[in-house]
Amino acid sequence: MGRDARKPRKPLSLPQWVRKPSVPNPVSLLRNRLFRPREAGGTRSARAARAASPYTLGLGPAPRPYVRALGLVATTLAGAWLGLLIVGGIDAPVGPMDTKMALRPSLTGGTKVNVSPLGALELRSHAAPLRLDVDVDQLDQQRASALVDHPERLEGLESEITSDVQKGTGDLALRSAVAVVVGAGVLGLAVYRRPRRALAASGLALALLAVSGAAAYATWNPKSVLEPKFSGLLASAPSVVGNARSIVTDFDIYQRELARLVTNVTKLYEATSTLPAYEPDPSTTRVLHVSDIHLNPAAWQIIKSLVEQYEIDAIIDTGDTMDHGTSAENGFLEPVTDLGAPYIWVRGNHDSAETQKAFEKLAKKKDSNVHVLDDGVPLNVAGLRLAGWGDPQFTPDRSVKPQGDPRERKEGRRLALALRAQKAADTPVDIAVSHNPVLVKQTDGLVPLALAGHTHQRTQERLPRHTRLMIEGSTGGGGLRAVEKEKPQKVSASVLYLGRDDGKLQAWDEITLGGLGLTTAEVTRHLAEDKVDPRRSPSPSPGSSSPGSGPDSGSPGPTFSSPGPTPAASPANSP
Repeated sequence: MGRDARKPRKPLSLPQWVRKPSVPNPVSLLRNRLFRPREAGGTRSARAARAASPYTLGLGPAPRPYVRALGLVATTLAGAWLGLLIVGGIDAPVGPMDTKMALRPSLTGGTKVNVSPLGALELRSHAAPLRLDVDVDQLDQQRASALVDHPERLEGLESEITSDVQKGTGDLALRSAVAVVVGAGVLGLAVYRRPRRALAASGLALALLAVSGAAAYATWNPKSVLEPKFSGLLASAPSVVGNARSIVTDFDIYQRELARLVTNVTKLYEATSTLPAYEPDPSTTRVLHVSDIHLNPAAWQIIKSLVEQYEIDAIIDTGDTMDHGTSAENGFLEPVTDLGAPYIWVRGNHDSAETQKAFEKLAKKKDSNVHVLDDGVPLNVAGLRLAGWGDPQFTPDRSVKPQGDPRERKEGRRLALALRAQKAADTPVDIAVSHNPVLVKQTDGLVPLALAGHTHQRTQERLPRHTRLMIEGSTGGGGLRAVEKEKPQKVSASVLYLGRDDGKLQAWDEITLGGLGLTTAEVTRHLAEDKVDPRRSPSPSPGSSSPGSGPDSGSPGPTFSSPGPTPAASPANSP
């Protein structure tokens, strides 16, 4: 009995069908797979044993061959795409423009040209799984200046652009090949941890790129430029500029007109050189009045040139800097901070709230010289006190119904109320500014000078209570609208000479450049008749001067013109 008691009891065992199957530990399986020595049966027997095992790393059965192939293809495509995104683009000059070219995966192919801030145009140039993206970054100032100085070079611009595009696409193809091979190889090595699989991914990526290139070459459509698809602001280009086919047909005419328009700046210098030199006076402020630029990039260079030539103290822009007021247009404002003088802006009916936010963002930058006028809040710039009111109506196109002059008069009365408050506080305003003349006319008798735009016609008048209203034309020559009309719009700006002590207008120069198809430059000087001290006003030029035209227009001084040839047959002035 004691002997039986010392024997250990045999544990009770369950029947075989009740026992739980032993589940291998995944960590142990991974350790055994990575660190166990190769079996004596060789590589093939080891693979067979692993294939026969019911568990593979505890994650399920081994993948089938077609699954592995799909995984390799997916890895290759992802790596090639990442390679194109990271290092696939190149900077390539095309004519006077600096562009960035890149290849992007696409189901439809084609070419997309991004022209900031105007929008983009798409061309059905080819059918392949790759799309060519071309971003126009900026204008090369040196090359553009060379074209202005030597307009005859425009005749060879087409061949130059063709050569630049061929060179750029060749460099892009080489760089893209390197990008997809490296991208697919690196990602393949990261996923499979085997050099052989990484090389397979690189080879497959190169083969796919070659097939895509062959497909693009086989489906190349050179006529796609005649049927572009516009987006953004360029969506209105067919109706404004005309049929793309006519532009291609008359390309030589258009490039001649472009040369004539740009060289008007040089004509202006020639005209102003004959004007009497204006002796700097510490008590005189020179203000450049511009308006209605309407997205014309040439206006910035003209303004900058006038600032340098006339030693301008401040620039006042009476609105319609934009065309549709979209956020895509805000990049157009970058040159504003580099014009050489404080830039004072008021909102026009083509400028949206987004446009004003963009200006206010520029104004908040450190050492900014940009200022926004609105709600009658006064501003002191260059010794002058100004106040303005943004246009209450936003009518970028005919789809928006304007509220008309009654709304303008209502807001004008609010501006007048703000000016009365400033006058009562013994801080009177020198200049009232708005875009629409109807609005600023409500300030008659409260300021000596009121500035406006909107009409695209330069006029000036004396209001009943002796406020002088000056309406500027279009400094952008009407923008894209300039090519809609048979007679081109001229580029207009004015230089105002004001007393720094009293803010009164002493004289002004009206500067006019011929628009598209015209190469005239004209500068007319006027003397104000408001008790101007001759010692502080520009001295009249020797020679004949036109007779005065009454108190409403001031005393006109000499007019200097620099005429140029007008083409007999051009889209701008043909009947």
